[in-house]
Amino acid sequence: MKRSSSGQTRIFYILHLRSSETTEKMPEACYTERPLFGGAIVSTFPVRFQDVSDIRQVPDHQEAFVDPTRDESLVFELLDLKQDVGDDGSAVWFLQDLAMEQDAEGFTVIEQSGVVKAQGLRYRNMAAFVTTAVGQMAISKGRQGREAQNIVKVYLANLRLKEIGTDVLITAYEPIMINPCSDSAGTVGAGLAVPAEQSGRMPMAEVFKMAVSSFKVNDWSLFGAA
Repeated sequence: MKRSSSGQTRIFYILHLRSSETTEKMPEACYTERPLFGGAIVSTFPVRFQDVSDIRQVPDHQEAFVDPTRDESLVFELLDLKQDVGDDGSAVWFLQDLAMEQDAEGFTVIEQSGVVKAQGLRYRNMAAFVTTAVGQMAISKGRQGREAQNIVKVYLANLRLKEIGTDVLITAYEPIMINPCSDSAGTVGAGLAVPAEQSGRMPMAEVFKMAVSSFKVNDWSLFGAA
């Protein structure tokens, strides 16, 4: 299930979906526990986020969800543990790695957390170590060039399951400024993104917190654990 974080196909900023694939608006109170990786993992977040695998193929080590009406996305990823990356600041390391692979411009780290033990997420007697980071960068979607870059805020959590040699990444993307040349402009409009509250939606920062805090493993055999 897992793959190395280098040289692999990864989903970052979700590709544009056609307007015919969008869903009707629903009250933001509509959120539910969602099964990931065949139900071996679960996490809770708003139902407005569509499963990308219903539309196109997603790599086996990822689960990706998108709200095309707001160009926001949420990605869960299972990677082999980066042994050479320390726990303190690991989320920033993965955020920088993402920016490089995305050929991002103007990357800045806005905030980062210290290391926290997730007592509710443990294999045998070892709890997961969790760090988070928030950054901002200019990135393009799919095969679009730099002339179509959008300014995006990226939230990333790294859940380190050392006992089973796994780095879990939970990454949320929130557009700040949509480029008129971007595919997204046709659906959400160019210019400054409309604040979530004005659209009756939960802010992406809260969606991210909900997804991370509710992350739970139901079946550890997903990782090859006995």
